[in-house]
Amino acid sequence: QVQLVESGGGLVQAGGSLTLSCAASGLTFSSYTMAWFRQAPGKEREFVAAHDWSRGRTIVADSVKGRFTISRDNSKSTVYLQMKSLKLEDTAVYYCAADFPFGVAIATMSRDYDYWGQGTQVTVSS
Repeated sequence: QVQLVESGGGLVQAGGSLTLSCAASGLTFSSYTMAWFRQAPGKEREFVAAHDWSRGRTIVADSVKGRFTISRDNSKSTVYLQMKSLKLEDTAVYYCAADFPFGVAIATMSRDYDYWGQGTQVTVSS
């Protein structure tokens, strides 16, 4: 049974930093593309970043480029999202997701991801 468990969310002031973690179990972690998505109230789920270990590639959404960094520790089956210079518009529930890659490109659509965590709330205050 695959489980993805996020942690690290919370309340932070604008301009601050936060690091999210997602611990995976029940899958061969290094074989999966790991990603972060987010969903703000009343909005669709949005791609944030993904890391494809097997191809050594990372992709980050333009909206967070230069501020957010995705990384992973395969020995701990954990993926991280370091968030800096947080803005009010970064407020959302952040989800971890796993995709077994078949194609060449890293998936950025939520429908392409096989497994999801329960989400962790990030609230940025002014």
